[in-house]
Amino acid sequence: MENSVDDYGELLSKTAMKDRRAFEKLYQITSSKLFGVLLRIVKREDLAQECLQDAYVLIWNRAADFQAEKGQPLTWMVSIARYRALDLLRKRKHEVTLDDEMLSQEMDGSPDWVEERLIAAEGASGLANCLKELQNEQRNCLYLAYFEGYTHPEIAVRIDAPVGSVKTWIRRGMIRLKECLS
Repeated sequence: MENSVDDYGELLSKTAMKDRRAFEKLYQITSSKLFGVLLRIVKREDLAQECLQDAYVLIWNRAADFQAEKGQPLTWMVSIARYRALDLLRKRKHEVTLDDEMLSQEMDGSPDWVEERLIAAEGASGLANCLKELQNEQRNCLYLAYFEGYTHPEIAVRIDAPVGSVKTWIRRGMIRLKECLS
């Protein structure tokens, strides 16, 4: 049975009121998605599990901070998990292994590879439409940064571009996305 964005929002609201059953249900229906994001970032199952636990502790403690008018519940939760993973990597000074072959196949195979991956994500249709309006460089850099967890210097190496250009593409892409989604 597919869960709707409304279900996530309702469970998150109940979690904000410290409803343990709602939090357990929220965990059951979202943990595999968050774990997948974390595993792509940290590349190790043990680190992904650690980040997942930390992320859900933060979700429990900060559920009241979620603002439905600013975004989707799952997107908010993914952001928390992603930042936990990046924080862990910074603390451990752990190098993320980059999958050169997979990235080159995706980028060479189709200019729309970012949209295809995002369209598959729940609630991403509005975001996917806005992404279509971005330049390829902006779209690719945003994907690598926000969904794969690469840093600006890592992205620069991946796409063979100056770090300053990568930062500019990400910043301009975020501005255009914000305008489009408003």
